[in-house]
Formats: sequence, C-alpha cells, structure tokens
Amino acid sequence: MSQILENIAKHVTLSPEELQLFLSKIEIYHFKAKTILLNSGQICKHSYFVNSGILRSFNINDNIVEHVLNFACEGWWIGDMYSLISQKPGNLFIEVLEDAEVVLLSKENQEQLYTEIPKLERFFRILTENSLVANQERLMDSLSLSAEERFEKFCKRYPTLIPKVPQKQIASYIGVTPEFFSKMKSRLLRK
Repeated sequence: MSQILENIAKHVTLSPEELQLFLSKIEIYHFKAKTILLNSGQICKHSYFVNSGILRSFNINDNIVEHVLNFACEGWWIGDMYSLISQKPGNLFIEVLEDAEVVLLSKENQEQLYTEIPKLERFFRILTENSLVANQERLMDSLSLSAEERFEKFCKRYPTLIPKVPQKQIASYIGVTPEFFSKMKSRLLRK
C-alpha cells in the first residue's frame, strides 16, 4: 500500500483524511502471469498501478502481429488512455507478464476523487503530461534513431526488465522483428 502513496507523494501532499478517502476508493488484486486485464474492444474502466510484478499494453494488428506499446513495472501506472478518457472501446490489451499485485482505480472513483481532493486532479495531470512527453520522445526516437540506439534507450529506461521479459516483446517495443533483434543483440555482444 505504501508504494502507491509514495508515488502520489512525489507530486502532491495529501492530508491524513485525504489519504483515507483515496484508500477507500482503490482495490488491490493479485494476478497470475498471463492474465489479461483488458481486451482490445473493451472500454477501459480502470487505471492500473503496479505494486509488484510487470504488466504490458499491446495491440495486435490485422496480420496477427503484436505491437508492445508500454511496459509497467513496480511503481508505474498503465492503462488504455484513449479508452479510459473517452469511455469508448479501446484497441489495447493489458496483460500481466509476471505475477503481480495491482491497484485498480475505477474511472468513476477517479472522477469523484478529482472533485473531493483537487490535488489528485493535479497529480493525474502531471502523470498524463509525463506520459505525453514520454510518448512523444518515443515517437521521435522511432523516427530518428537506429534500432541499436532504441534498444540502448530501452535498457536505460527499463534496466530490470531485460532478464524478465521475452526478447520478442522487447523487439516489438523497439519496433523490430524478433529475428532482427536477435542478430542485433549478438552484434552488440561482440562489440
């Protein structure tokens, strides 16, 4: 429980009463690896905070190829932002990659908290802004950096994930085929 409170405290300070109200609006679940928390085509009704474990968001194109959008490890938030904000069916899956303890905050409770604790609206605005910046940086990286450079950035951003996440998912995240990724990794190891 302290993990999510520490995450909030990085950006806003809540009174003991506000903390209690926030805690009354969240749910904590334990999920096994390979559990799908959200399917493409569903409306995202929760923001997910990872207390432990690893989650990923991805989409599957018409050729049945997975495209990993994000990973979320301990202390990170994840969700289908398009669907959560618009309350329309999304196109992302959210999957548990490693047994996880996840905090769920429903859209409805989040909206109530915005009204009752305006500091939380500021908190989630900061998270959204940070996410927007990270997504813009990732888009620019995919347009201007080589696959090796994108992998190096991935290693810096997610150092703990490399031994825990299948290589094909890392390849998908950086935008290359698993075969290319394997050859590239071999080349990097020889350097």
